[in-house]
Parts: sequence; structure tokens; C-alpha cells
Amino acid sequence: MTSAKIPTKFFGLCSRRERWSLSWRGWLALVLFFLLLGIFWLLNVQTFLAQTKRADTKILVVEGWVHPYAIEDALKEFQAGHYEKVYTTGGPVVGSGGYLDDFNTSASVGAELLVKAGIPSAAVQMVPSHISGRDRTYSSAIALREWFSAHHLPVNSFNVLTEDVHARRTHLLFQKALGNKVVVGIVSAPSPEYDAKHWWHYSEGVREVLGESIAYVYAKFFFHPPMVSEQVP
Repeated sequence: MTSAKIPTKFFGLCSRRERWSLSWRGWLALVLFFLLLGIFWLLNVQTFLAQTKRADTKILVVEGWVHPYAIEDALKEFQAGHYEKVYTTGGPVVGSGGYLDDFNTSASVGAELLVKAGIPSAAVQMVPSHISGRDRTYSSAIALREWFSAHHLPVNSFNVLTEDVHARRTHLLFQKALGNKVVVGIVSAPSPEYDAKHWWHYSEGVREVLGESIAYVYAKFFFHPPMVSEQVP
């Protein structure tokens, strides 16, 4: 039995074949699926990004670039968690044109604000990064790792406090930088600029959530830093 010849046109460059395609019910089901997926994302993405998951530790790390409301939350966290030491991280202040000195960094600014807020100066240590531009969070985490190593501190765990929806990406990048044998906890300071449950009603909420969603996907799936040691000396 011979098979039917398949019709062709244009000197055999095109052929006609029988194929399956979505019916109107199929298209409706597909649209409903993506609609439900979008609603699920809308209702849960802010909570997902603004992650809080504390480690059992006496060390608190604060990203120095955070706004005053996060500094106040850092003070509350320090007092409630009975921390013994606070480290501030961050590179050159935005707009400075690059690294000038340690005191022109977010780490220095953050340390000064924490002391003014009420944390004892003896408990605060700035750990500046000299890197500006892209991958600033990861560069800050590397600077912290190197500071621990240079000062021979056997750090096994610490908590990082940062702003709102930046938290999950911060946690991911600090964990990548410090390695799997250091437990990195994360504390998210909620933004007073918008209602987290209805973030899409606020321009600030839309800007922060959408921007951090894209940044987290990049950090999770496309950012591949050099391999680091899994243990801090």
C-alpha cells in the first residue's frame, strides 16, 4: 500500500500537511490558565520578594544604601534580637563617580545613620566595597566575606536587613557569595510608600515589584559568579 503524495508548491519548498490546532474551547482554556496565573502572581509576588527568614545569630548585616525607614527597622531588629555586632555594607555612593575612599560609600553612610538612630558605635562596623555599577549587592557580599577572612572571624551565620522586595534577591546573592556553610538569614523592612497587599494601586509599588521581579529572575537564572569557597576562614 502506497502512501498518498503530499501536495507541494513553489518547487517543493512548501508542503501541505494535516495538523492539530486549538479549538475555541482550547484557546479559552489557555487564556483562562494565563489569567489565573497572572492573578496568582499579582497576589503573591510582593510577599515572595519581601522575604523574612531569620537565622539564629548575634550578627546583623545592614545594607548601607537603605532609606531612613529601614534604618529605624534595623534599630528595632538590633534591640529585639539582642545582636552583638552590626556590619554595614555597600559601595561608592551613587553619583560619586566611583570609589574615592571608604567614607564615601553606602557602608559608611549606613553606619553613621545607625549610630545616630541609637545603636552603640562600638557595635557598628562598616565594611565598604570598592565596586560601583552592576552587581553591587553581590560585590558588597564579597567584601563582607573578605573582611571576615582578613580579620579571622569564624562566622557561621548572620542576618541581613534590607528594604522590602529587595530581600529575596539580597538573600540569594549573599548566600552565593558566602557559600553553603554559612547560614544567611534575611529580614525585610516593609516600605511605608505603598500598601503591600494592593501594591499594584501605587506607582511606587509597581515600580519596586516589577523591577525586583526582573532583577530576581536575572540573579536566579542568569547571574553566574565565580566559584567561591564554601567556608569562611
